[in-house]
Amino acid sequence: MNSDLLIKRALNFEFLNAEEGKFLFENMPTTELMSVANELRKIQKPDEKVTWIIDRNLNTTNVCLANCKFCNFYRIPGHDESYITTLEQYKIKIEETFRYGGEQLLLQGGHHPDLGLAYYSQLFRDLKKMFPTVKLHSLGPPEIAHIAKMEGLSHTEVLQALIEAGLDSLPGPGAEILNDRVRRIISKGKCSGREWLDVMRAAHQLGLTTSATMMFGHVETIEERFEHMALIRQVQSEKPDSSKGFIAFIPWPFQDEGTLLKKVRGVRNVVTGDEYIRMIAMSRIMLPNIKNIQASWLTIGKAVAQVCLHAGANDFGSIMIEENVVSAAGAPHRFTSNGIQEAIREAGFEPQLRNQQYEYRQIPESIEQQVINY
Repeated sequence: MNSDLLIKRALNFEFLNAEEGKFLFENMPTTELMSVANELRKIQKPDEKVTWIIDRNLNTTNVCLANCKFCNFYRIPGHDESYITTLEQYKIKIEETFRYGGEQLLLQGGHHPDLGLAYYSQLFRDLKKMFPTVKLHSLGPPEIAHIAKMEGLSHTEVLQALIEAGLDSLPGPGAEILNDRVRRIISKGKCSGREWLDVMRAAHQLGLTTSATMMFGHVETIEERFEHMALIRQVQSEKPDSSKGFIAFIPWPFQDEGTLLKKVRGVRNVVTGDEYIRMIAMSRIMLPNIKNIQASWLTIGKAVAQVCLHAGANDFGSIMIEENVVSAAGAPHRFTSNGIQEAIREAGFEPQLRNQQYEYRQIPESIEQQVINY
């Protein structure tokens, strides 16, 4: 394989296969990968703005049957610490989110055995009735697949009902690595890789904007990382012209603190800052049909995330007023609205508040800064 020819193809927005992506990742210096990815980013996002969002990751429940080996957040049914969030709790937290300038809930939970389509449809209707302007960026492919199996319905039928109840967009959790060898080890109770992709295909057919993720640095091979990207790229290429499809791709390294993967199998997060930067660059190179690449400051910290803005990333994600799942496995980093904007400026870019559709927002005139313990 010839690196120069592969780079020439990448700069022409051609699709590289998984083997070609792996070759570049393993054979090209970091600075060269960064340079190529930065050129591609400039073509797709030429305004030198780095976007960010104010939202809250709020969990419907911590009860889950999936038994993922990297998750410290879930509790089995009947556990003393299990809960289902009440409407009054939602009300308090949504009002607080609005005070912080947010307008969106990243609403997720687990595979609860008793919460089906009727529950989520009613919840979405209740939240929209209380707060008509709140945006519900909610659930994810594993939860959609779980509900569909419980109800004996298709993915499309479940999604259509949730859209009618108030679902605005579908996030991309639960992708991990879209290879069933990997999934049998780390998330056996979740949907298969094919099911995850099929849910997203159905969402795109319905015009629902989605995002895609990748959690790497555990038991996957390097080739499986690039197969994952190629699968996501293929689904994006199938979307209707009227659909935005995957509006963003967010890769992050496995967080190992206290997880069964670390305790039982000895799997540790050994992803270095350099490796993460290279993966961001390769995300831009491998995914020419997805315009927004997000640097996961939550898992890799401010300094590395800032470098990623020169390696193909154009989005800094959310200040995350609340986040419980990744933090439970050791992600220590936090930002305020002022802090995330300053970090973007320090990296040489202009911060731009956005919504989930990547439309620019004005920062609200009256905005509280959440109290953060760094």
